[in-house]
Amino acid sequence: QVQLVESGGGLVQAGGSLRLSCAASGSIFRVNAMEWYRQAPGDQRRLVASITSSTSTIYADSVKGRFTISRDNAKNTVYLQMNSLKPENTAVYYCYAIIATGIGSTWYTKSYWGQGAQVTVSS
Repeated sequence: QVQLVESGGGLVQAGGSLRLSCAASGSIFRVNAMEWYRQAPGDQRRLVASITSSTSTIYADSVKGRFTISRDNAKNTVYLQMNSLKPENTAVYYCYAIIATGIGSTWYTKSYWGQGAQVTVSS
């Protein structure tokens, strides 16, 4: 059983910073891509940032230069450092990971979602 557990959300004033963490645990052989998505009320879930196992990154245009995604492979953890936050960044943030998991000699790749972390930016 694999699970992703997020932490670090909260309330911050515009211009402030928050750092989200997402730790994968369970029967893990390898964690491949790790990503952060956001979902604002009434909107679809949208990609914020992605990082591969070799630490190549991509960002949504709206967060480039303000958000940084990173990972600690030894801890199977991905981070999202969010600086210069704006009210429009208010959303529930979800981590997503593609993980090779299994038991004994049987392994397969599966995608997982975290439980979500509320980020609220006040003006």
